[in-house]
Amino acid sequence: MILPYLFIAPTSKKGRGVFTQESIAAGTVIEIAPVIVMPPKDRPILDQTLLHDYIFEWGTDSSYCCMALGYVPIYNHAYNSNCDYEMDYETDTITIKTMCDIVAGAELCINYNGTWNDNKPVWFDAV
Repeated sequence: MILPYLFIAPTSKKGRGVFTQESIAAGTVIEIAPVIVMPPKDRPILDQTLLHDYIFEWGTDSSYCCMALGYVPIYNHAYNSNCDYEMDYETDTITIKTMCDIVAGAELCINYNGTWNDNKPVWFDAV
């Protein structure tokens, strides 16, 4: 499920991103995406590819990884993001929800650290 007013468009510095054509209220579920779960033995191979930047650690012990479908791989990172994601290990889905009111035309971002306001440096910002 992806809300019909979301769209993918170019960004000035991040390639592509997810945007909204309509204003969205805080607490709105904007996407529920299925994931493809991969076993631990596949992780070293994936880490050698471009997919490394798009996979999520998966499972209660994070020993698995997954590739999310839908728009999930296109949401850009922001330390104080306007969206959060929740992983459901039983249904193999990721849900994206807004954390604040969002105006029409805004880019929707998630925090790659797993918590919408976590300021710990991510791998591509680490020095």
